[in-house]
Amino acid sequence: MFAHSISLAVAEKIVDEVLRQGRERGFQPLTVVVLDDGGHIKALKRDDGASIMRPEICMGKAWGALALGFGGRELARRADKMSMFMNAASDLAGGKMVPVPGGILIKDGKGTIVGAVGITGDTSDNDEICGVEAVKAVGLTPDVGD
Repeated sequence: MFAHSISLAVAEKIVDEVLRQGRERGFQPLTVVVLDDGGHIKALKRDDGASIMRPEICMGKAWGALALGFGGRELARRADKMSMFMNAASDLAGGKMVPVPGGILIKDGKGTIVGAVGITGDTSDNDEICGVEAVKAVGLTPDVGD
């Protein structure tokens, strides 16, 4: 067993809390995924009314954060300032990265990355708000890349 991976129970709580946050705030239907520290799906849900490509988008947000070790906000800045590098990284990753807010690293109390959450469906900023609140709700630390 990997020592630092997020548990299924915690991943499910994060996913459910993201959806609850989105509904409570009146956001568009969200889709959310939690990946473990190896980039594998632990939990994924697509709210009623969410469009069909949302799972791939939220995966790209979370996977990109894990792959490069930065939250989506920092990935977006780097994509803007170093587009050639980010394009090359995306190509190397088979197009899996979506470098925008809404990809959030999940850290434990020691600062170790235990997974990532990706959210999509509303604006990237609103997606990120729901993810940050959900990660905090389970006692872990969100890293959006500020």
